Amino acid sequence: MTPADATTHPLVAYKSDPVRGAVWHDIFAREAPDLRLVDWDPHGEAAQARYLVAWTPPEDLPRAMPRLEALFCIGAGIDHLPVGELPRTVQVVRMVDPNLTASMVEYVVMAVLALHRDLPFYRREQAAGRWTPRPVLPATERRVGIMGLGVLGQAAARAVAGFGFPVRGWSASAKALDGIETFAGDAALGDFLAGTDILVCLLPLTPATRGLLDRALFSRLPPGAALVNAGRGGHVVEADLLAALDGGRLSGAILDVLATEPPPASHPLLAHPLVMATPHVASATQPAGAARQVIRGVRAHLRGEPIAHAIDRSQGY
Repeated sequence: MTPADATTHPLVAYKSDPVRGAVWHDIFAREAPDLRLVDWDPHGEAAQARYLVAWTPPEDLPRAMPRLEALFCIGAGIDHLPVGELPRTVQVVRMVDPNLTASMVEYVVMAVLALHRDLPFYRREQAAGRWTPRPVLPATERRVGIMGLGVLGQAAARAVAGFGFPVRGWSASAKALDGIETFAGDAALGDFLAGTDILVCLLPLTPATRGLLDRALFSRLPPGAALVNAGRGGHVVEADLLAALDGGRLSGAILDVLATEPPPASHPLLAHPLVMATPHVASATQPAGAARQVIRGVRAHLRGEPIAHAIDRSQGY
């Protein structure tokens, strides 16, 4: 490619799954002939790209890609990215894909209904060969609290409310949602937890939220509350969760994430009779939609306009 071609066809480097990458290349070829998508090669032209799409960026990114101007994360979370190592001139962009949101909503609804209908308890009873029916509580009498009211949290809150559950939400800064009781900041956390029977964590992982789901927080929930964690494994102090389950403080947990992934086969949460675990599959980016979001973002940047869903570097999300 000549220098003139590089100017008229800005490079976008792709560093992720090659099977999904075939979809990306097809979308770029058909819908973005003004851009050029190249697969990551540290010794090739990709290293000179202004834009990078990746889940795991190259090590020492400023050196590996000295011309980088924007890093598009291929997933919704960006806590694993080396944001602090990047020059302030490099924008970091979260993936916000309607399909990703829809799949997270499906997972949260599934998990809330499973806990509401006591599936962890029945799974344990079935394994022991016991037939132990429990009274069925109406949804209107089971309070669901969602921690994290970003795009995913707001969509999940609305969907869960549609089943008749009283839904409340907590976030670091104040949010307003029709039909959803909202709480904000540390001062309101206790009131939020005290009225939550099923707690759903969809928070971003930041220094302030790491280890937030611990013994102290569990003790502020009503006895017998349950937990859904579809955020990050780092939100949970796993020893405290095990103690809360064993001591009866919590009645069950559905976990899509753990502190170490994949976990060892001997991980105590995997074997716990009141835990249902899934391998980080709550939501997944669809390659076609993700490619189109990146195309829109790159074109906006080239026009000198803001990139949608670029993170606030001061907040970390």
